[in-house]
Amino acid sequence: MTIGNISGLYPNYSPYSNPITASARPADGTVSTSAVNPSEETDQHSADPDKVKKPGKRSSPEDCETCANRKYQDGSDEGNVSFKSASHISPESAGAKVRAHEGEHVSNAYKKAAQKDGKVLNASVSIHTSICPECGRTYVSGGVTHTQIKYSNEDNPYTKNQKELDAAKFKGANIDYAA
Repeated sequence: MTIGNISGLYPNYSPYSNPITASARPADGTVSTSAVNPSEETDQHSADPDKVKKPGKRSSPEDCETCANRKYQDGSDEGNVSFKSASHISPESAGAKVRAHEGEHVSNAYKKAAQKDGKVLNASVSIHTSICPECGRTYVSGGVTHTQIKYSNEDNPYTKNQKELDAAKFKGANIDYAA
């Protein structure tokens, strides 16, 4: 019994071997390479994935017009962040640039909170990915930043009035009739 065989039940099975050559192994245990052309196997697996056309796709990632023409644009109302006008980013660097852009939104939230005596309770960034329909490449398609800021408004007379109105509105709303 050799290392990799399962209890000797399957003498030709080895989890660490190529399944094509393992099935072509004769009963005496010698390896036959006639079933597989080694040059085809190495060409297919060692080629650059950006130059190989995936099955069912129109082009390879290297020749993809959709990826070459993809543009990114910010949809927020903040004027001091990047990508206010549509710009192209290469698929390889899109992840880093989108994360940096979303980081600008987080930085703006902390600045806004500091200016108005507030506190950032939560700042989260979600990065979205998609798959190109033309070449099948996975790419970063955008991101969203959610921030929650709490301001101390105890000095504000409008806040005090609102709290008094809320208190009057909710008095008696929860009554336990069973005593």
